[in-house]
Amino acid sequence: MTIITQAIEAPAMLGWRLELEITGKCQLQCTHCYADSGPTTGHGTMTAADWHRLISDARSLGVSRIQFIGGEPTLHPAFSELLGHAAGTGCGIEVFSNLVNIRDEWWPLFQLPNVSLATSYYSDQAAEHAAVTRSTNSHHLTRANIVRALTWRIPIRVGIIGLTDTQRTEEARAELIDLGVPRTQIKVDHVRGVGRASRLQPDVSQLCGHCGRGKAAIGPTGEVWPCVLSRWMMMGNVKEQPLPEIVNSDAWKAALATIPAPRRGRGCNPDSDGNDCSPAETALDTVSLARYDGHAPNEERAFAYARGRGCNPDNDGNDCSPAETDADY
Repeated sequence: MTIITQAIEAPAMLGWRLELEITGKCQLQCTHCYADSGPTTGHGTMTAADWHRLISDARSLGVSRIQFIGGEPTLHPAFSELLGHAAGTGCGIEVFSNLVNIRDEWWPLFQLPNVSLATSYYSDQAAEHAAVTRSTNSHHLTRANIVRALTWRIPIRVGIIGLTDTQRTEEARAELIDLGVPRTQIKVDHVRGVGRASRLQPDVSQLCGHCGRGKAAIGPTGEVWPCVLSRWMMMGNVKEQPLPEIVNSDAWKAALATIPAPRRGRGCNPDSDGNDCSPAETALDTVSLARYDGHAPNEERAFAYARGRGCNPDNDGNDCSPAETDADY
């Protein structure tokens, strides 16, 4: 079965941001993972052709930003093909990766003008980081690839999720700054009660308030949610119904009405938690991200944006703009 499409007469989702959860598979088994992903989880029933068609239709619909997320999106067998296709549409693209295993052939794709990276980081100490990811070498690998991205002058955003009161989040932030990650691209957020971090039935109190408002998430089997963190609110499936029809339905509007309105200090707030898709945000805003301007990677001015600066409630009015959401939750 392939995804359902419809004739497009005008941009039906102009300016929207899509989070494409292309796989549930991940090398890590983070204690707080919102998707409950891991090494034994599969890629779902969406085929590469399904994703390819969805990406093409998204651009025709007026979608401006796409985030590849998971699971670990790079584990999908068609990852490079899908990323290349998405980048070719002109959409702003963010790849939210754990940066544990990045192939050499992917770096040129990450260097395309409208592509950026996002990742999660938990501590400046390998043991504390590994306690979260449940992988002894994850800190070394992620750190090395952050450095490599900076060396290649690839825009990168890093989310730090605080899971305990004693976690070395500030030390992690200081280390990232020393490595050359601009301060504005490092965000700290608290853990959300979703997925493995949930002890009770998840509810709307865990959401930032922007879910479904100009953004939507599509899962590995085609299910559609207001965002990756509101996965219990399954509103339809792109293999059964056109995406514009789902997000413009009365059911979608009714679901959004149950989510508390966003407010300052809650959810995606670049001045406070800066964590894109950490459960309080979602990162994608990467339309026309400029490359470094020739200065050393540790100079924040090297991260000048061509069209805005991601999640900025003072400018775009969207706390959870896709360019800011994304701290691998």
